[in-house]
Amino acid sequence: MEYSPVKFKEKMEKYNFNLKKMYGQNFIIDENIINNIITLSNIDEDTLVIEIGPGAGSLTYKLSKFSKNVLCYEIDETLKELLLDNLKDISNVDIKFCDFLKADVMSDIKKYNYEKLYVVANLPYYITTPIIIKFIEEEIPVDKIVVMVQKEVGDRFKAKPNSKEYNSLSIYLNYYFDIKKILDVSRNVFIPKPNVDSIVLELTKKENRFKLNNSKLFFKLVKDSFNQKRKTLKNNLKDYNLDIIEEVLKKYNYDLNVRAEQLSIDVFVAIANHLNDFK
Repeated sequence: MEYSPVKFKEKMEKYNFNLKKMYGQNFIIDENIINNIITLSNIDEDTLVIEIGPGAGSLTYKLSKFSKNVLCYEIDETLKELLLDNLKDISNVDIKFCDFLKADVMSDIKKYNYEKLYVVANLPYYITTPIIIKFIEEEIPVDKIVVMVQKEVGDRFKAKPNSKEYNSLSIYLNYYFDIKKILDVSRNVFIPKPNVDSIVLELTKKENRFKLNNSKLFFKLVKDSFNQKRKTLKNNLKDYNLDIIEEVLKKYNYDLNVRAEQLSIDVFVAIANHLNDFK
């Protein structure tokens, strides 16, 4: 595989391929970044890797060298010739040309034998969150997700309490995963060059989640608590039993004038479980 911008542009011209803004196409052309992602992902010969948006196959090519199999989902069928050409010597890669959000992933992975299921991808910025939520909601048994995302989005995913990035999505994702940044990525390693820098995040499945008596109530509570971020819980949660909420908050040395961004996930779990006890 050739990673230079010149070679990449030659391939694009050969197959008359034009990058499409509607699909958020920004292709990596720096082999060092690709190698770093592979190394930090800790992929081995027992791993089935799912890649969403393989693009020209630069990351796919390297993934295939270290994993048992790679299952790719690519929405842009005009990439087919270019992608198949770049991967023509690889036997352990399967490509499905479809919309990943509509794919039956559970059915697709049944044909493979593997010990670990990883997702490794350079995700289109506009669709990063729906893709990760799909893995959660469809209970796809993924062990680890390693994704390159827009820095601003990544900062929200891994945000901690008392930071401006911390929001309901931070809590939602951190309920299911341990999240950490493993790599900074400059905008200069892509064609075309995006307007923002990226980071690579590692989301590892939590083995010991907080016990929820009512998960639907918990996630609704969290969402409502952040409804107007600068307002207190007293203002955002008027439709809830505030006496019960205050009873829990006091145990953590807070009161109803606290803002959602100040509370860690365990406090929200305690509130939701106590509210559920009095339903």
